[in-house]
Amino acid sequence: MRILITTFGTRGDVQPYVAFAGALRARGHDVTLAVPEGFRDLVEGVGVGLYPAGSRMLTMVRDVMPELSGPRDALRTLGIMRAAMREHLEDQWAAARATAPDLVVHHPKCLAGPSLAEALGVPGVLSLPLPFYAPTRAFPIPFLGGLPLPGWANRASYAFTRMATVLYSGMINDLRREMGLGRIGRFADPLRGPDGSPVTVLHPYSRHVVPVPADYPPSVHVTGYWFLGRDAAWRPEDRLVDFLSAGAPPVYVGFGSMGFGRGADERRDAVLRALEANRLRGVVATGWGGLTAGESPSEDVLVVDAVPHDWLFDRVAAVVHHGGAGTTAAGLRAGKPTLICPFLGDQPFWGARVRAVGAGPAPLPARALATGLTARLGDLVRTEEYERAASRLGEAIRGEDGPGRGVEVLEGLVPVA
Repeated sequence: MRILITTFGTRGDVQPYVAFAGALRARGHDVTLAVPEGFRDLVEGVGVGLYPAGSRMLTMVRDVMPELSGPRDALRTLGIMRAAMREHLEDQWAAARATAPDLVVHHPKCLAGPSLAEALGVPGVLSLPLPFYAPTRAFPIPFLGGLPLPGWANRASYAFTRMATVLYSGMINDLRREMGLGRIGRFADPLRGPDGSPVTVLHPYSRHVVPVPADYPPSVHVTGYWFLGRDAAWRPEDRLVDFLSAGAPPVYVGFGSMGFGRGADERRDAVLRALEANRLRGVVATGWGGLTAGESPSEDVLVVDAVPHDWLFDRVAAVVHHGGAGTTAAGLRAGKPTLICPFLGDQPFWGARVRAVGAGPAPLPARALATGLTARLGDLVRTEEYERAASRLGEAIRGEDGPGRGVEVLEGLVPVA
């Protein structure tokens, strides 16, 4: 079976799909990932093909986001971003024409995904590591942060999933015209195919972190996380190895690209104060502007750019981060107590889930770091139940075969000859 997988974003958005592609290849399938060119080494490392898609848009995200000073700057870049989005749509269509897949797996950030499948007359599978699309009475759409609502209100909140077609229907319909397809409505249901049949959904997260709601339809599958194997060629810097061996396991702190560059100095100062006040060692990751770079301020703190989470998290005592889906998964798989400091999007939801499963305290909003991090960090490292719950959860997550389950679902859609 020939399979095209489309996704977009930073490494955390792409890496799970690379892992899934590798599992599909191991089962004998011919897989191509339509992702930015910058991920070629990562993709080819699992032996599958890459068709460049979204390279310009990712370059903009990497270059622009750390320099933004707030919403006004973001608005100024909107026109340029829309042009890059149109190019990304064309890239996806070119990838589909070049590979002629029997099945398309698409992340919702790749707006062309459903149209690719329709134009080719093949099954389309929606996939994202977040319970964002299928309505349920169990919890509201994750962008509401896990707020407790009545069951009917929880289910109704998923009407927000129509927003992508509301905002970008013109752009999508321009591409559909080029494909020879009819227009989609501004409120098209992303869970229904062109013939009205249910769209298959793959959620690569663990049911031990987010239990599967009883009212999910059979077309929605929670597979378990898709973790990529450790890069055997990667080697840590000597200074990191020396730091880790010089004392008690440190706390990891990193906020990725969050904050648009604004407040990075203040976040750095809050982190350093909290570590010092609690007499903790720390590995502080600067990321793409989430924290200010600089020299390590003391022998108890090491400042790094980025280190593979699957290697580092096994060697720390606890993790503190913004709550991205991939970072949350890596910390929980390692069995580490977790404090999430959410900035936006689905991050409050993951913070609420960490608290609900007992693996860490209540999330601390990023805006409250200066006043609240010292106390919350102390709670994180001194509450033994967090450590016990995180350890149990890590064992359960490591026992799942998320990629294998995903492969089974796809093979059920297009029977293997």
